[in-house]
Amino acid sequence: MSFFKKYKNRMIVAAITIILIIVIGMTSTNRSSLTKVERYIGNILVPVEKFFYRTNKKVTNFFVSIKNIGNLKEENEQLKIKISQLEEENRHYENIIGKSEYLEREAKLLENTDFNLISAEIIGKEPSNWFERFTIDKGFKHGVKKGDTVIQAVETDTNIIEEGIVGRVVEVSDNWSKVVSIIDENSKISFKVIRTQDGGMISDSMDNKLTGYLFDTKADVMKGDKLFTSGLGGEYIKDLYIGEITDVVKKDEDLMKSIYIEPAIDFKKLYKVFIISN
Repeated sequence: MSFFKKYKNRMIVAAITIILIIVIGMTSTNRSSLTKVERYIGNILVPVEKFFYRTNKKVTNFFVSIKNIGNLKEENEQLKIKISQLEEENRHYENIIGKSEYLEREAKLLENTDFNLISAEIIGKEPSNWFERFTIDKGFKHGVKKGDTVIQAVETDTNIIEEGIVGRVVEVSDNWSKVVSIIDENSKISFKVIRTQDGGMISDSMDNKLTGYLFDTKADVMKGDKLFTSGLGGEYIKDLYIGEITDVVKKDEDLMKSIYIEPAIDFKKLYKVFIISN
């Protein structure tokens, strides 16, 4: 057996070792440029490395995006809850602002009224745009009786708050009552003109407006005159504010002088009233 064949494997290992030592020595020194072999290998490896780097970056970004989507969904749900809370608070404040004038008038009325008043909220009404007939949340147990007068605080003149007539109680149960308002077609109210003390009767209503007539065809009444209940007939307490005259009509063929009246109460926006407890 020849020497080469006998020591072939050892010679190969030794040759590889020598080559690696030379390569390490060449690459570990400071050089201004790469060798041809290094450039060749770099030209092959750099595109491959670039491909895997971009792929890895895309995969990483993908999973980061999935995580962000989850976070965004959670943030979105939290924002929806917050918006809902803010909207509810906004409705609450708008409700307070919308009722502020009424609450102010109510407080002044309670300070100055001579009547015993029972506060009640409206819990139902007949299917109409107007509160012609409605139900309140007070009844026998609270001191309400059939025939009681229902009012609301109204401003008759600047800073003058009085009892404005709404209607009267026509049916009473333990915890609720039904009210017929003065704009109901069956309501009849005797009144007096506060300026002249002329009397008359409210006989009809249409579109939240009242119509009536004066007993004296020569009564000196005019637009803007204020009307109060006269107490005649006993159905309503006297001296409750009804509203003011918007027009006076006298036709030759009529035996009475007719008037049109703007009620002091807004019968589209009732939500709370007072019952005068006799």
